Amino acid sequence: MSALIPVRAHAFSNPVVERQAPYPAVLNAILSERGLANARCEITAWPGYAPTPLHRLDGLARTAGLAALWYKDEGSRFGLGSFKALGGAYAVEQLLIAEIARRSGETAHVTDLLTGRYRDITDAITVTCATDGNHGRSVAWGAQTFGCRCVIYIHATVSPGRANAIARYGAEVVRTTGNYDESVRQAAWDAATHGWFVVSDTSYPGYLDVPKDVMQGYTLMADEVAQQLTDEMMPTHIFIQGGVGGMAAAVCARFWQLHGAARPKMVVVEPDRAACLYESARAGQPIVIHGDLDTVMAGLACGEVSLLAWDILQPGVDAFMTVDDEAALACMRLLAEGVGGDGPIVAGESAVAGLAGCLGVLADPESMAQLDLGLDSRVLLFGSEGDTDPELYRQIIGRDAQAVRATT
Repeated sequence: MSALIPVRAHAFSNPVVERQAPYPAVLNAILSERGLANARCEITAWPGYAPTPLHRLDGLARTAGLAALWYKDEGSRFGLGSFKALGGAYAVEQLLIAEIARRSGETAHVTDLLTGRYRDITDAITVTCATDGNHGRSVAWGAQTFGCRCVIYIHATVSPGRANAIARYGAEVVRTTGNYDESVRQAAWDAATHGWFVVSDTSYPGYLDVPKDVMQGYTLMADEVAQQLTDEMMPTHIFIQGGVGGMAAAVCARFWQLHGAARPKMVVVEPDRAACLYESARAGQPIVIHGDLDTVMAGLACGEVSLLAWDILQPGVDAFMTVDDEAALACMRLLAEGVGGDGPIVAGESAVAGLAGCLGVLADPESMAQLDLGLDSRVLLFGSEGDTDPELYRQIIGRDAQAVRATT
């Protein structure tokens, strides 16, 4: 497999992982069973909700030398094409409910927002965020669905396709110079100036509550997987994308809550050009990665760790690693073609980092031994997006997503 999919990977085993500890009670202030219950109740009431599929890739597992390989495919999530639909929109909904309570003294429910009962209040509210594409699309969709105004900031390297996808949900899209983290600061500055509400998927000192809601929305994805897997299918390993860490923290927290010390070994994978979590793990504390962070895995082009996510990942993750862009492109093509009888899967650039990381470990005997990954291992991957930039996907694969799916 290493000859078929060459991967330049670097792994770092986490020396402070609390492998034998139960889910710490202190972390319930970030992600909790109670918070998941609320997110589940709200999100499953949204129009169009359905659990996303969990694909079993037996052909790829055999070829790679694994016992089993599962791929949670988020490409169909609410028609937005990514898992981010669970986070940004949920945070918008929770923010509006809180503002309705503050301004009217009444307790609103999701049905009240969907029917426009409080439009006199929500019409006067503007939400905003910075994005590399998918989170902004979720916030814009949530604003349109629940009835408020939206302004989204994108940085210099965000593709026109992703910008247009956000604008289709009625948001005003503002392109900034610089990288993602600079667009985050611009969105925060303008929000403070105009009295807008920032709905960010990354937390920082003084800004914690909304990112908690974003991550709590993501935990529904992990909870769906827990329902889709039988005890015999329980994964031994999870390879998952990094970014600012929100999705990885949500998945880590849910499996830690459910299985404690018996939870799967978890590896967080990032682009080698935007590896803030990897470098923070090596440093033993959150650090900032500077530069343009230019990677094809646009959804993972982040230079600053979400502090709340880090509080969960630092004690909960077994290893951090980086992969190169070429490996991501190769993995996209691998899934589009299918291996050994597997059906084709449409996976976006940021969806395949976990697969690339897994294949990178399998190509390195030392890493395999450190992570106890081999013939008896059952690996779970999270396909975080589909073809969220259809034109870029066509350029990479050589055909569009519809043509890929038609080969099933």
